Amino acid sequence: MTDADDYDDAEARDAADAVYEALIARVGEGSPRPRLAPTRRAVELLGDPHRAAPVIHITGTNGKTSTSRMIEAMLRASGLRTGLLTSPHLERFTERIRIDGEPISDEAVARNWDEILPFIAIVDAELEGAGEESLTFFEVLTVLAFACFADAPVDVVVLEVGMGGEWDSTNVADGQVAVFTPIDLDHQARLGSTITEIARTKSGIIKPTSAVITAKQPDAALAVLEEAAELTESSLAVEGDAFDVLESRVAVGGQLVSVRGLAGEYRDVPLPLFGRHQAENAAVAIAAVEAFIGGGAVRLADEVVEGGLATVTSPGRMQAIAADPVVIVDAAHNPHGAAALVAALDEYFDFDEVVVVLGVLGDKDATGIVDVLARANATFIVTRPDSDRARDVQELAALVAARVGADRVEVVERLDDALDEARAWAAETPKRAVVVTGSVVLVGEAMAIAADRGWGRA
Repeated sequence: MTDADDYDDAEARDAADAVYEALIARVGEGSPRPRLAPTRRAVELLGDPHRAAPVIHITGTNGKTSTSRMIEAMLRASGLRTGLLTSPHLERFTERIRIDGEPISDEAVARNWDEILPFIAIVDAELEGAGEESLTFFEVLTVLAFACFADAPVDVVVLEVGMGGEWDSTNVADGQVAVFTPIDLDHQARLGSTITEIARTKSGIIKPTSAVITAKQPDAALAVLEEAAELTESSLAVEGDAFDVLESRVAVGGQLVSVRGLAGEYRDVPLPLFGRHQAENAAVAIAAVEAFIGGGAVRLADEVVEGGLATVTSPGRMQAIAADPVVIVDAAHNPHGAAALVAALDEYFDFDEVVVVLGVLGDKDATGIVDVLARANATFIVTRPDSDRARDVQELAALVAARVGADRVEVVERLDDALDEARAWAAETPKRAVVVTGSVVLVGEAMAIAADRGWGRA
């Protein structure tokens, strides 16, 4: 590979794309391996880049990425240089690794890839010699992210778990603050069939004497977190007790939120995101930053909270990607996320009619998602995400028809055709809208189509 220092912009983009091609040739992130030793071995060979900066570690079922981005934005507003790892990406994988709020440059990805590749090869060879599978996509991505953060360098890393927690490759790092967004049923085949089992796996990110910040949880999940905090001699702050949302009011472009944090109150903070769930994510994020910066005992400066949250974005989450007619994308891929979407549509928008463009992956709870979306009193166009794991459209359409009636369901195999039809319908009458949901993959495709066709933003 060419020396990354010599790349021009086009060459750097090609080199970064080649990195992604090398990553996706490995076992995919939908099939993680419950192990930490290979990732630990790789970072050890690299000189422990995962220890180069303190870590705030985030897990949960829904809201992880939005909460991570809020935490990162406030840390950056406080003057710290930040590293952020989130999953999955919507359009390009460089979105996942962010330095100081911006996607990592193609040049930096290519350069760090060149530097870690010999060590990845060593670990792959060791695994093969032991009769085990080579490093997976997400294991190598995690190692690459740590190398990029150490190279930048950054003052603090905000680290979103890929799946679960205990054996997720990000868990080679020791989080000073462990953050839990709401825990619900998802990835049951990997994490367990009950909320207790899933919470136990996620609680593995709690390290000795850390600060644990959690959103409101089902009783079963909270009991697990309480036990884990006690066993690790960690502090535990629970939403509704140690901190809370005091008020959320609809405002132009989002909402005004008031939050009681661990160390003070923050009133009428502009949050340019839609949904009560985003106000609760903001409360969790504020508490996490308070725990990190002042041990939960020092109120954050208003400019840190307001300046950070006012600039936060959450791509693919209740995001308008077109106007006239309005097209909203939301990456709800489980019932809990679908419920937040339906609630936000009701509270924050004034549409008379909605058409839902729906596509779901085969390993998701399609029945649960459809049961919730049926409450939106919408019509549906069922389509297919561009994924080998996509659920059969006829099967998904039958699920929807059983709940809303066959006359309100149509099948359009290709997303671009589905969007064209949905937008044509919405354009016929004022106060109609299109909502694209059910899969992160589907949302990413819709965003790329909107950008390519120049639909613009609402």
